[in-house]
Amino acid sequence: MAGWVMYPGDIDQEASMCGRFVVSQKVDDLTAVFDAENDFDDWQPSFSLAPTDTVPIVRERADRETGEFVRRLEPAVWNFHPSFMKDAKRPQFNTRIETVATNGLWKGAFAQGRCIVPMRGYFEWTGEPGKKRAHYLHGEGDVLAAAGISTARKLPDGEWQVSTSIITREARDASGEVHDRMPVYLPLDEIERYLDPAKLDAGGMQAMVDFLIEASDRVAPTITEYEVDPRINNHRAIDPGDPTLIDPLPSGA
Repeated sequence: MAGWVMYPGDIDQEASMCGRFVVSQKVDDLTAVFDAENDFDDWQPSFSLAPTDTVPIVRERADRETGEFVRRLEPAVWNFHPSFMKDAKRPQFNTRIETVATNGLWKGAFAQGRCIVPMRGYFEWTGEPGKKRAHYLHGEGDVLAAAGISTARKLPDGEWQVSTSIITREARDASGEVHDRMPVYLPLDEIERYLDPAKLDAGGMQAMVDFLIEASDRVAPTITEYEVDPRINNHRAIDPGDPTLIDPLPSGA
């Protein structure tokens, strides 16, 4: 799997999957779909989210006063950064399912920091550098539930920052036509098990990996794709709030 280029969000070389995605829903729509409380009042729909951007995630965590676990929609930086990791030159935004339960960078968060990253769809690219063709991949509905991991660290100013990474797997069907990896998507009616905040031991983590593979096998065939305007290639030169970014490219263009 190729590495990320120097500037996150600008596609002028082969990029890691998944390197850009869409969340077109407003806060109320997301909280309704995931039956979650809102901790992200500032969220605005985006048709181009890139690594290091702040994205919405869904996770369950204990209420400080009652100790009861509550499902919440909250902000997270799409650049996984646990407290023990030094600053990295490249953002850590994808996690391979093959190593999520064993690699020291990821396994602690997989054991106890599992989350859902909502998205409407994501982008992939084909072709040679300078002539990249952009593809938009999406499901049958307006919301896909990508399995992710999350962590928190205390910043120098004393504030806590939550960060996240999206788990990826070998691609299937339409996803495999444009890239060899795809996000691990769960059926919306099966996210309960993944979001269970109970800490997993080694056996529990392997069982969760098996569950993710089986569940995402059922979502993968529903993913379809079409080509979009290559202006999406340059994240810094577009308006992320522009819904036409996911319009199909006219035939023959």
